[in-house]
Amino acid sequence: MTTTQSAPPPSMRLRELAFGAACAAAVRAAARLGVADALGDSPMAVEDLAAAVKTEPRPLRRLLRALSCYGVFTERPDGTFAHTDVSRLLREDDPNSLRAITLWCTEPWTWDAWPLLDEAVRTGRNVVEDLYGKEFFPYLNEDAPESADVFNRAMTTSSVQSARDVAEFLDLTGCSSVADIGGGQGHVVASLLDKYPSMHGALLDLPRVVENAVPRLLAGGDLAGRARVVPGDVRTAVPVKADVYVIKNILEWDDESTARALRNVRAAGGPGTRVVVIENLVDDSPSMRFSTAMDLLLLLNVGGAKHTTQSMVDRLTEAGLVIDDISPVNPYLHAFDCHVPG
Repeated sequence: MTTTQSAPPPSMRLRELAFGAACAAAVRAAARLGVADALGDSPMAVEDLAAAVKTEPRPLRRLLRALSCYGVFTERPDGTFAHTDVSRLLREDDPNSLRAITLWCTEPWTWDAWPLLDEAVRTGRNVVEDLYGKEFFPYLNEDAPESADVFNRAMTTSSVQSARDVAEFLDLTGCSSVADIGGGQGHVVASLLDKYPSMHGALLDLPRVVENAVPRLLAGGDLAGRARVVPGDVRTAVPVKADVYVIKNILEWDDESTARALRNVRAAGGPGTRVVVIENLVDDSPSMRFSTAMDLLLLLNVGGAKHTTQSMVDRLTEAGLVIDDISPVNPYLHAFDCHVPG
């Protein structure tokens, strides 16, 4: 079977877009079934692959055929299936694995929320509170712990893959302490402590998140003597004093939550403190389809948004920060280097 096709006419393209949920569901099904992990370096017959992942062969062939249309797996002339560069990213053991992120983007709550996008666009409000009777993160942690775990794994994957780039980019020469605000499991702060052996660091995030901080930062870990792990919500308070505050990919809530978080960081640091905000931007990205989709998802779940350069500048200046520099960290992230005025 070949998946090489000329561009479809507009009428078929719109049909394909309207059926986009089928593609998302197929990718999720392959991830949950572990198809990419079961498929090795050599092509496999569907019957053998079905036995490995405990499915029926015929529906598995239908799933793989659908995915092959998008370059996720490929069907060979003899009817066997093989990996592509895309399908390998669904493997758990791939160093650039996107399996957790794939699952996060297709969690059960997303299927409840997407049909209400017109309502979110009409009102500018998130739809999760109406769906579940509470804000998104309380819902996730209290009512959907399995989905919360998927979220944490996805954020960990993202952090691991970007932490080295962030540490390489940031010049913290002369600073004695750094705080990673909303830093998940602490991969960024761990990378910075590796780079600067005399520096002390702190990780602040929700209690359920920091319980699973990287072992290196916890008692018995090689960085424990220079690391402090603090449970808390940046939108409530920042009980951490540091020379530099790093805030990476969390300022995507509603404007009021973002403003509270920035005010709390400013108050904790005081005059002269350096604040580095690192974000994906929807007006400067090589992957606009993904970034704009995530932007819409943020509207649905927290009433938030991915930022443009100007919207990020506006949020930072409204919080009383002075922007000293805006620079790319890598092709997907930009750093806004700021300070608290005296």
